[in-house]
Parts: sequence; structure tokens; C-alpha cells
Amino acid sequence: MTKFTTAVLLSGGLDSAVLLAEETAVGDVQPIYVSAGLAWEAAERIAVTRFLEAAPLPRLRPLASLTVDMRDVYPEQHWALAGNPPGYHTADEKVYLPGRNVILLSKAAVFCAAEGISRLVLGTLGRNPFPDATPAFRGAMAVALSLGLAHTLDIDAPYSNLSKVEVIRRGNRLRLPLELTLSCMNPPPTRREVRHCGRCSKCRERHDAFVGAAIADPTDYHDTQFIRA
Repeated sequence: MTKFTTAVLLSGGLDSAVLLAEETAVGDVQPIYVSAGLAWEAAERIAVTRFLEAAPLPRLRPLASLTVDMRDVYPEQHWALAGNPPGYHTADEKVYLPGRNVILLSKAAVFCAAEGISRLVLGTLGRNPFPDATPAFRGAMAVALSLGLAHTLDIDAPYSNLSKVEVIRRGNRLRLPLELTLSCMNPPPTRREVRHCGRCSKCRERHDAFVGAAIADPTDYHDTQFIRA
């Protein structure tokens, strides 16, 4: 694998899916999904699979599925493990998972070093309130991982100045199957469908962004009590 390949941390969500598509327009791309043992990951994997099957993306390498289990770190009753996430009207800050980007980037970086990949990107948006979403953090991680792996690795967040509204508009222009992305912390169990609970704060953030983009929300919400037409 050449150093010109870019690795994309793919979560199944809107932001990383659109980023993946845009990166394939400029070079070879290695999608990476990292499982940490969280409650919504079975649904995420369905979304990742469905999106990759449906999206016409050239220069895309087979998905790399990695695991770094955090169930022995987060308390057993933690909402991310127990499946009782912050509700629809909860502030974005309430969904913070300590160390999430630390573990995702670390595992992905080891893979990148093994495969000779020198650029790793993730779909962090502007105004992200978390300490592991800052340019200073990404720069420090890139330095530490490059030193520790003896492999130069750039860590980039191309959407760090964009809003979710802007990302949705980009995805819409590319005619991506955005309905096959998942932005939900308590998705109903399905076999192959991508469904959202409609009651968690991630569903609210997603729906509000479609409304803000003036694009019809194609999302399948299990509960539509809070969803505006």
C-alpha cells in the first residue's frame, strides 16, 4: 500500500461517510471501523456495510474492522454500554466519552503504520466541545504516534471548520445515500435496516441539521414524537 493512501475513520455516521466519499475523489482511501464495545455498534456496522454497498465510491479499499474493547474501563452502568443515552433535548456536551478519540486514533494509527499509510482523517466538525477534538490534541497525537511507531503519520480533520448542515449539503450534492448513515445512540435492533430511535440527542442533532440544510430528512425514525415534518 502506498503512502498516498488516506485512511478514514468511518463510524457509519453522516460526517465520516461524506468525508470518505470526498476523499475517494482525490486518492486511494482505506476505511477503518474501530469497535470499542459500545451499545450501538451492531447498528453502526450495519450502516457501514449498507453505505459502502450502496455508495458509488472509486479507489476504495476493503473495510478494515478493528477492535479495542473499552467495557473494562467505562462503568458497567454507563449509558454508552447500558443503552440509555442522553435524551432528545439534552445538550451536546452530555454525550462526551472520555478518551474516545484517543483510543480510535491509537488503534487506527498502528494499522496505518503496518500498512504504510501516512495520512489519517476523521470527521470532527467545527464547534465540537470536547477536549479530544481540538487541533492541539490532533497535533500532539500525530507527534506522539509518529514517534512511538517510527512512522510519520499526519492526523487531519478536514471538516473542523464545517457544521453538520454544511456536511449534509455536501453529501446531497454528491447524491450519497445519507439515509444509510447512522447518527443514533440507541438504535432499534434490526437485521439489515438502518433505523434511528428518534429520542436521543444525536437524533435531534441529525434531524435539526437536515432542517437547517433545507433538505428533506430521509432518516427512518422509530419514534417521531419530536421530529418536525
